[in-house]
Amino acid sequence: MTPPSSVGKSARVLRTVDVGECARLLLEARGVEDGVRSVLRLLGEDLGAAAVTVVLPGDGEGRLAWRAVTATAADDALTPWLELPLEAHGRMVGRLQLRGEAGGAVADDRHGVAGVAALLALVLGQDERLRALEGELSARVAELAEQRAFMECVVDSLPVGLYVVDRDYRIHAWNSRRESGLQGVARSDALGRTIFEVLNRQPAAMLKAEFDQVFATGLLEQFQMESRAFGAPRSYRISKIPMRRGDGPVTHVITVGEDITDWKAAQDRMAQAEKLAALGQLAAGVMHEINNPLATIAACAESIALHAEAGAGIAPPELLRIIDLEVQRCKGIVDGLLDFARPKPACRIPCDVNGIVRRALFLLKHHPRFRRVRVRPLLDEARPLQACGDEDQLVQVVIALAMNALDATPEGGEVRVATRSGVGPGGSPEVEMALEDEGPGIPRAMQAKVFEPFFTTKPTGQGTGLGLAICYGIVQDHGGRIEVESVEGAGATFRVRLPAVAGP
Repeated sequence: MTPPSSVGKSARVLRTVDVGECARLLLEARGVEDGVRSVLRLLGEDLGAAAVTVVLPGDGEGRLAWRAVTATAADDALTPWLELPLEAHGRMVGRLQLRGEAGGAVADDRHGVAGVAALLALVLGQDERLRALEGELSARVAELAEQRAFMECVVDSLPVGLYVVDRDYRIHAWNSRRESGLQGVARSDALGRTIFEVLNRQPAAMLKAEFDQVFATGLLEQFQMESRAFGAPRSYRISKIPMRRGDGPVTHVITVGEDITDWKAAQDRMAQAEKLAALGQLAAGVMHEINNPLATIAACAESIALHAEAGAGIAPPELLRIIDLEVQRCKGIVDGLLDFARPKPACRIPCDVNGIVRRALFLLKHHPRFRRVRVRPLLDEARPLQACGDEDQLVQVVIALAMNALDATPEGGEVRVATRSGVGPGGSPEVEMALEDEGPGIPRAMQAKVFEPFFTTKPTGQGTGLGLAICYGIVQDHGGRIEVESVEGAGATFRVRLPAVAGP
């Protein structure tokens, strides 16, 4: 505060404002409120004002924010000395009001008061902006918290078990489905720990290899497994999904476990129904085929009878050998159909792919359609072609694809059945079975639908629409893939690709 000076006895006291001290008070204050109150108090003392007030914008006349009183005079006895607007960033943030006795000395230092008003406007403007930012931040944090809670609720509501691990194999997410059941683990016990600690009943080396494969290739991995943890065997489809942040490398792997026991049972029932439908179509051809050896047997029996009636002694051995061969031929045809028809438990063993094709063609050659077209096998016999799977199911796939090809090919045309070795995704070896027809082809718009259940291009009553869907399910279950290539008007080729296994 500037000490008063006087000139003579009648000289009026000149009062000035210490703007620098006001700035210091604002800088050193613990908060906006403390700083503004200190400045108002100093301003009142410097100018001799009885009341100094800051009024903030509000409804009507505004709202009183801070006030410093330096005198005991009644409020209604005070005279307004000065009112200055407080502006910051082009907008009004408040008003500075000074009141005191009539004839006060505010006029002596209007520039000082204006300087203090500018400081107050700056501080109030910054405080207003900070409060607005705090409000926006709080709203954004609340929104993010709500979104996170919503996504957690979505993940927990999924009818599948789900968890996420990073490159250090630590768990970052664990949904409620993983908490239930006899082998459930609480989320609080899983988060932050390695997957090897939580799923300690599974071999650590196997788990590590599964995750490393996804981290290395960036490809979705799917497989099926069976568990007896709940007593009766249950089937599960395990999907390991790569997760990236932006265009970078895989940072996490999302593992989804889905109970497909009921779906698999329904698929097995559908497959058996489709198999029996195919069997019914084969039956007529089989009966015709068996008639030929039966006719031969009847002729031999008649010759033996005539030989006996003529008293020629023992029948020629050649006739007995013919009868035996024809009986074995009938037995082979019937056994082949029965093996194909009766349901068997899935048995995954190394299978000869060429043998699978030959067995399917043996069953099909009794069908009338087989005689309308030429069937040309193009089998790669140069090396063993083996895939691990269920031979009966794979025979069913070849029969279904071959019957579709026979249906599509016009009379006198040709169906080619080929096998070969190849290389799959990631350089892994695979074997291929391809069936190519000379039919009208499949329109491009329909190629994406041919493996859907109940979709068929055949006339009503001539197809169930299940054959290709079942083929797709069987091949997927074997870890392979089935693809179609077709140009409209130029036939179609169905390719079945299966992971290869080393030969004996």
